[in-house]
Amino acid sequence: MRPEQQGVEVAVLVSVGRHPITGRARRADQDARGLELALGLERQLPGSRVRLLHAGPRGEESESALRGYLGMAAGAGMGLDTLTLLEQAEGSDAILALAEHLAAAPPQLVITGARAERGEGSGLLPYALAERLGWPLVNGLAAVEKVENGVATVLQALPRGQRRRLEVRLPAIVSVDGAAPAARQSAFGPARRAELEVTPVAAEPDQELAQWQLAPARKRPKRLKIVKAASARDRFKAAAAKAEGGSGQVLEGVSAEQGAEAILKLLEAEGVLR
Repeated sequence: MRPEQQGVEVAVLVSVGRHPITGRARRADQDARGLELALGLERQLPGSRVRLLHAGPRGEESESALRGYLGMAAGAGMGLDTLTLLEQAEGSDAILALAEHLAAAPPQLVITGARAERGEGSGLLPYALAERLGWPLVNGLAAVEKVENGVATVLQALPRGQRRRLEVRLPAIVSVDGAAPAARQSAFGPARRAELEVTPVAAEPDQELAQWQLAPARKRPKRLKIVKAASARDRFKAAAAKAEGGSGQVLEGVSAEQGAEAILKLLEAEGVLR
């Protein structure tokens, strides 16, 4: 007899994103994809419950961005009308606050984006949380296939469109990126009517972040090779083909100075250095 699938308790960690052009606060793309994945569990696993969790300062701009997540759940039927905000000062360490909150009321599945759009953006938060809580971690999640007897069967996204099926014991932490389903639009009315449950937490300063020196990013260097193809077949051939020899040189038995000079000339010829 096939075991019956049951609903799961899911916590989605969300952050305040940053629009790549205007710089305004918005819902983060990867976190929104994680919520979309969680909302899809309602159709697949009836009885699933989703709660939203954010750690950071409270402000008018950030509150508007966080309500964008609540507007996604309009009509989902999962009771998602509140967001838990662990309020802490700017520059505080969010990992400690999130770990304590999740340990006090542990869900079966924690979904988070792979990388934040503001702040450090190192992508280490899922790994730090998994280490502190002692839970398994799966990165690059594409889909949750089933949950049976405390074990989730998931699909992990690999390069070149490949997928790998994994089984992970719950509770677990999973991170999503661009391979996860695209997020639906946010409904303005439900987003404004939803509530933010603010819970003040002790501020633990982020010692490592305080030692960083932040500066505007410089323009990226020019790519050495741009593949232009009109059809999908040509793009696939260009991606799968091995590099062919052209005007390159093979230097053998040369000194370090000669090798460095040859590399410098190539970079100047390609327009990377000026």
